[in-house]
Amino acid sequence: MSRIQKERDRLLATTARTVGLTATATTLFTLSVPGTIPLPLYFASLVLLTCMGVAQFQLATLSRLTVWMCVIVVAGVGLILLHLLPMAQLGPSAVTTIGVIGAVGIASVSVIAPTSRARTLLAITAGALTIAATVSTLAATGSRLAEVLIFIAAGWVALTATGIWLSRTVPRTLKRISTMSRAYRVERQASETEARRRQGARLLHDTVLATLTLLAHSGVGVGVGALREQAAEDAALLRQLRLGFTPDPTRSGDYRLKPVEESTLGNTLESVKQRFRRMGLEVNWHGAGQVLLPSDVLDSFLLALGECLENVRRHSGVNEAHVTITDDETTVRAMVTDAGKGFDVASIEEGRLGFTESIVARLRDVGGNARLFSSPGSGTTVVLEVPK
Repeated sequence: MSRIQKERDRLLATTARTVGLTATATTLFTLSVPGTIPLPLYFASLVLLTCMGVAQFQLATLSRLTVWMCVIVVAGVGLILLHLLPMAQLGPSAVTTIGVIGAVGIASVSVIAPTSRARTLLAITAGALTIAATVSTLAATGSRLAEVLIFIAAGWVALTATGIWLSRTVPRTLKRISTMSRAYRVERQASETEARRRQGARLLHDTVLATLTLLAHSGVGVGVGALREQAAEDAALLRQLRLGFTPDPTRSGDYRLKPVEESTLGNTLESVKQRFRRMGLEVNWHGAGQVLLPSDVLDSFLLALGECLENVRRHSGVNEAHVTITDDETTVRAMVTDAGKGFDVASIEEGRLGFTESIVARLRDVGGNARLFSSPGSGTTVVLEVPK
């Protein structure tokens, strides 16, 4: 069952419960007026009203709807037939009670009837039983029989029409809301993408392109030291971007960068996580995060970790990865795992430099190491290790 159908059924059941409980409470109040019916019949009616009220209350749970509908019908018809007993007194209050039970109490099941064919047949049967019980009860006196039957018929028609209207209107409304929500998400995503594109173009223009322009003109008018310093700032900026940081422009061409030395491992990991989330890979972090590493070690560790996650995004066939961080007195470890399609490690060509250079060699340059475990159909695990 789709979400829209569940919401439709929930609304119909809640409406039926509200209408039914209102009728049950009204009937209880009417029967409780002294002299309406003899005391033995009052207690019998109280039992049936309790059964009907409990069944009506359970409708909104959406479990065993057909069963609760049957309980409502049986209890309601039983309440009407109680007035056939010799001790019953068919006064004005009793006749009103029969009308309320038949027109609203039992008829509340017709609101749920459109949810299935079986419930529709049950509602039709319930309507026929209600009319038959009413005619049998009031035929002896004939008093107000036509009036009560018209009232009951009007109640069934009104509640059935309400159920049909809600069952058709609610799905259309929910579908329109869902369509509008999707359109809004697409528009927001397009706006965010355009904003990032413009920011990237502005950043590129203010930094790297400006430096390349100076180099193309052989640095005319700019000293060698200034040119070297500007190139170093551009390199630092690119490194920060790869680690997932967002530079903060202070003025045109001048960007404030957060030094890596001031960043704990937890902060930089969160930046990497946000970066891959934007690309469609959900990264779940586990373990320690507040670990300080030297600048060069942290740089290599995060770049190697980013390469592992990029491999998951490109080759695993899944959109989720797990990164577990542990550390001891000398070493920080990251275990990157995914539940993707995996591969045969022995089948990797020796000429492939992606894992060897981007991950293993990068870590070995700072005294670390990397190990790879994978098999077809069993996912992949990479263990990264760097010294503190």
